[in-house]
Amino acid sequence: MSTQEIANKWAEYCHQGQWDKAQEELYDANCVSLEMEGAQASSPKVEGREAIIEKGKQWGQMVEEFHGIEIEGPIVAGNHFTATMKMDVTMKGQPRRVDEEVAVFQVENSKIVSEQFFYSVG
Repeated sequence: MSTQEIANKWAEYCHQGQWDKAQEELYDANCVSLEMEGAQASSPKVEGREAIIEKGKQWGQMVEEFHGIEIEGPIVAGNHFTATMKMDVTMKGQPRRVDEEVAVFQVENSKIVSEQFFYSVG
């Protein structure tokens, strides 16, 4: 698959809330995930598809209710793509909020090999 095809499939899965399916199908076994330094309940660097899937499960356990997501993009440049995400979420013990972030992905050999997220911390 081309980078554009992978980006489109990633966005489709995210719109459907199928994060695990996106990771299992589109991510390389040795993918790297980078979060902002100081992010809540997350290591800034996670290596390997299985560890990334587990990171997602841990985030999901902190969610009281997921109200929806808006994705703008993806925008493709060479073997990278980016998208903005706005997640309407209520975390356990916290008021409802909209979290905004920019996600950047690198694709090699028809698989996502890295993802990095940019957002406000604190």
